[in-house]
Amino acid sequence: MEILAEILQATGLYHLSGGQAVMMPVCLLLIYLGISKNFEPLLLIPIGFGGLLANIPMADIAGPEGFLGILYDAGIRNGLFPLLIFVGVGAMTDFGPLLANPKMALLGAAAQFGIFTTLMGALVLSNSASFIDFSLRDAAAIGIIGGADGPTAIFLSGKLAPDLLGAIAIAAYSYMALVPIIQPPIMRALTTPEEREIKMVQLRPVKTIERMVFPLLVLLACSLLVPDATPLVGALMFGNLLNECGAVDRLANAAKGELVNIVTILLGLSVGSKLAAEKFLNAETLGILALGLLAFAVGTASGVLLAKLMNRISRQPINPLIGAAGVSALPMAARVVTRVGAEANPQNILLMHAMGPNVAGVLGSAVAAGVLLALLK
Repeated sequence: MEILAEILQATGLYHLSGGQAVMMPVCLLLIYLGISKNFEPLLLIPIGFGGLLANIPMADIAGPEGFLGILYDAGIRNGLFPLLIFVGVGAMTDFGPLLANPKMALLGAAAQFGIFTTLMGALVLSNSASFIDFSLRDAAAIGIIGGADGPTAIFLSGKLAPDLLGAIAIAAYSYMALVPIIQPPIMRALTTPEEREIKMVQLRPVKTIERMVFPLLVLLACSLLVPDATPLVGALMFGNLLNECGAVDRLANAAKGELVNIVTILLGLSVGSKLAAEKFLNAETLGILALGLLAFAVGTASGVLLAKLMNRISRQPINPLIGAAGVSALPMAARVVTRVGAEANPQNILLMHAMGPNVAGVLGSAVAAGVLLALLK
């Protein structure tokens, strides 16, 4: 019996805590949502599996000497993995719609209003609820969820609030996956049927030289105006230049293929290491999930309202729905705009028009992250 007792005490089941017993189904739910519901499967499946590994009793896989701990230190703590993801995103992004209609950048900027509203909301929640304690750095990391950009959220939270990284990443990617559910009711509530039917003029063709010069100009402008945003913007623009210059197709294909796929696996597992029960199961996590929803709602509403204003003062008609694409959930937000517009007018195809604010939102969230870093580092 003593031998059996010793064997039992050596098992993980004997040392399984209540928190770990709760987190394992949560991680399995993330994997289920990725596989069955197709909710951001490229990230939710690795994150969910990493969370399972982090909650195995006694294994200490997420500890400093563990497999996930080593990955976290190698690519999240120093910000490397999100930057490499941005290289791949840049190679896959077409800035043509933005170049064809530059004023759409205003809609990408307006949607970032959700970031700063949520930052203030996190501070208010911390002051009003005794069981929640968010510092200014925590609030900034939570606010970036409103940018609807997973790599940017991971990059900033890894710098400012590493203990909240798991909850912030889950909120960011979960709400990105729920964009088709979250955005349409807000878009319909803020627009009239007549506005949703507005047809926009066809975009002009964009020259190759414009596409090649754009990433260089953006990088130079960013380095001069917001130096702390240069890592994110620089990685994005480097990937875009690889794709647009036409001289390094092998590198461009690698950036949007092998590189982004490998780093996505490592990034997801590393983020999953922060789903350990002792770090995830707390009141702050619930607060982050609530604030993340607020961030998406405010970002969507801000873009739509600015688009309504622009439509009133612009010579060319602007469908206010495209303002919702200013959140940088690329390209899901643009697809949602297209679907809602087609419901009002089946002949109205808004996809390319919505891609302008959508790619502007990617830049806007990166710049917003740089501003927050500059203020709080």
